[in-house]
Amino acid sequence: MANAREIQRRIRSVASMGQITRAMEMVAAVKMRRAQQRVTSSRPYSEQLRQIMADLATQQLDPDQLAQFPLLQKRPIQNIELIVVSPDRGLTGALNTNILRRATRFILEEAESPVRIIPIGKKARDYFVKTKQNVIAEFVGIGDDVTLDTVRTIADIAIDDFASGTVDAVYVVYSRFVNTLVQRPEVMQILPVEPAEAHEGYADYIFEPTPEAVLNELLPRYVEVQLYQAILDGLASEFSARMVAMRSASDNAKEIVHDLTLSRNKARQAQITQEVSEIAAGANAMAG
Repeated sequence: MANAREIQRRIRSVASMGQITRAMEMVAAVKMRRAQQRVTSSRPYSEQLRQIMADLATQQLDPDQLAQFPLLQKRPIQNIELIVVSPDRGLTGALNTNILRRATRFILEEAESPVRIIPIGKKARDYFVKTKQNVIAEFVGIGDDVTLDTVRTIADIAIDDFASGTVDAVYVVYSRFVNTLVQRPEVMQILPVEPAEAHEGYADYIFEPTPEAVLNELLPRYVEVQLYQAILDGLASEFSARMVAMRSASDNAKEIVHDLTLSRNKARQAQITQEVSEIAAGANAMAG
């Protein structure tokens, strides 16, 4: 058994680590609340944009007119582009592993054509470079305050590749934020754009200058918004997973300190008992 001094050093080390994880938990909690607000506030806009496109596609334009839009064209899939959204850092529990595992399953089992990769985040970039995938572009360090201007650069690559025929479909793998304890890796197709069905309470909008012109402007914006929403979900998932992981680490540190304190007390008691025994033995020897 280690002596009391060695155990005390371990207690100080673990307690110091617990303070660090506690601080990281508090920082992640603050960022998570902000990211969660951005996710929930942007989802209605994304859904409304999808519904307007559905109204245009089903009520305003016929199939011959829709066929004129490059971002709506479906064709045999010979090449796929996959955008993978991951954190830049670790300490997020199983979040990174789940995202990369989902992307790998899509590449190996679901995609029946060659896949080009665009990683967003260092963890995805490092993984796909290490596994020697076809990485055509990378975006790391975009930060917590991601904007549509940042996303537009990424979306433009996907739109240009699809419109030029370089790829025939574009998918996004990201972690959808459900709640603080649940983050679900998902695959979402963003190109070709597939308008949803119009809702029953369809409003007869008047589009100016024409429905075709409006839809032509909305299609690139729709791709940008879907990618932006995926990145916001990824940020909220990252901070939630980190907060939970750091809370677990802090709790484990407290348990270890408690166990070490008991061990230190036992070591001290054993040392005191030994010293008392030695004194008693010495006294008996002198008396004899």
